[in-house]
Formats: sequence, structure tokens, C-alpha cells
Amino acid sequence: MSVNLWNRRRAVAGMAVGAVGAVSGLTAWRAAHAQSVREIEVVAQRFKFTPSVIELKLNQPVLLLLRSLDFIHGFHVPDMGIRSDLLPGMVTPIRLTPTQLGRIDFLCDNFCGDGHEEMHGYFNVTD
Repeated sequence: MSVNLWNRRRAVAGMAVGAVGAVSGLTAWRAAHAQSVREIEVVAQRFKFTPSVIELKLNQPVLLLLRSLDFIHGFHVPDMGIRSDLLPGMVTPIRLTPTQLGRIDFLCDNFCGDGHEEMHGYFNVTD
């Protein structure tokens, strides 16, 4: 076998080992970070969100798992630029990371009948 062919085979084998290492490293990184995302279930129902007050930590990623029990409610967080429709019987995932301390309001912005104006809540973001 020539030296050139041998060197090419070694280079290809090295790249394959490197690629496997990179993929397994990426998989481990994703698993570690996926575990650090806090999941919070939120239920929308005429005329309330449950829970309506949600405690969050500054810069901690959160996955909201929103579901509606009875109507196509809206979920709107004006200060974070987040907006979604919540379809009955489906879970709507929303990822967010609070970057400011204090109170951040959310509300239903699909009119759902008398009492709609009471359908709101807030995130309380602390250190």
C-alpha cells in the first residue's frame, strides 16, 4: 500500500472519529440544557388562567405548556412580544427567558364573552 493511500485512510478515519465525538458531544450538551428548562403547565378557561401568577427567575429559560379547555383563547405577553392562539384540546408550547426583573403581564386577547376583561395574569420575575 502506498504512503499516500495510507495517509488518506488515516485522515478519513480520524475525521469519522471526530464527527462521532462531535455528535455525541452535541447530544450530551442538548440533554444537559434540556434538563435545565423549567416546564410550567398553564390552563386557559373562561375567564381565567391557572395559574394566574407565575414565579420566574431572571434569565432562566422556561417552557410554558398552554392548553385551553373551552374556547380559542389568546395568550399575549405584550412586554415580551409573545402572542399565540390556544386551541381547545391541544398543548401550545411557548419558550421564553425573562430578561427583566419585576412584573410582566399576560392576557387573553380573543374575546371570550362577559368576564373576558378579567382573564389575565402575570409573571413575577426575581433574581
